[in-house]
Amino acid sequence: MTQITLMDGGMGQELIRRAGDAPTPLWSTQVMVDHPGLVAAVHADFRAAGATVHVANTYAIHRDRLVGTALEDQFEALHLTALKEAAASGRVAGSLGPLGASYRPDIHPTHDVAVPLYAEIAQIMAPHVDLLICETVASVAHAQAALAGASTSGKPVWMALTVQDTDGRLLRSGEPLADVLPFMDDAAAVLANCAAPEAMAAAVDVLATSGKPFGAFANGFTQITGDFLQDKPTVASLQSREDLSPETYAEFALGWIDQGATIVGGCCEVGPAHIAKLAETIRAAGHEIV
Repeated sequence: MTQITLMDGGMGQELIRRAGDAPTPLWSTQVMVDHPGLVAAVHADFRAAGATVHVANTYAIHRDRLVGTALEDQFEALHLTALKEAAASGRVAGSLGPLGASYRPDIHPTHDVAVPLYAEIAQIMAPHVDLLICETVASVAHAQAALAGASTSGKPVWMALTVQDTDGRLLRSGEPLADVLPFMDDAAAVLANCAAPEAMAAAVDVLATSGKPFGAFANGFTQITGDFLQDKPTVASLQSREDLSPETYAEFALGWIDQGATIVGGCCEVGPAHIAKLAETIRAAGHEIV
């Protein structure tokens, strides 16, 4: 029997689906403002499904995302709102998403610019979370900056690295995933995230060499397409898979656990039904969810 930490699933797409609003460059941030309480309802459903770590809806709350919008002066308030809505869920992970845009390591700021930006967010969230998770980290430089900034919080930091859909041994930048590991001394755990579940076994094999707790949480997109790799994209550019049932996703995740992963969950398009089936499958395999 292995003790498994079960993360929740994807917040952004679940919010868009429930709200019925057209996606905007602000993604789930705008939904949170327009539909108070909806974030808390999603957290509650993931908790009921069996998740024990809940990622706060702070991924896209960056100053660069808010510039020129009606929310530009609500940077700290938006973080606190998201954290308040997650507070009843159990263990809360404050999310630090990429600066600039997801999957765009080419436009990630330089280290000296990025570190204080991540540190500002980490310090806002620290009093309200159990840990921080740097999500969808697409390059070695991004990983170094995010970890340096997040580590100023004094909270444990999980590093979640996004790999290529066709080769989980490579970051989205094209760099080997293994090249990140020498810089992860201050990370409490290393994970692969926001890529096809088929790519995760190869990524998990690499992360297993880190000497740290490791795991994976995949997305349910058909593929991160070239159309998505543009400034201020929306999820309208992405398509959800029709073949990723809760049962299928649970089979993938149980495979990662068989490889030694102790942290699993879901990313974009992985909903409460997937997490519920995953929890059931983990327990049926004789493991304990903690």
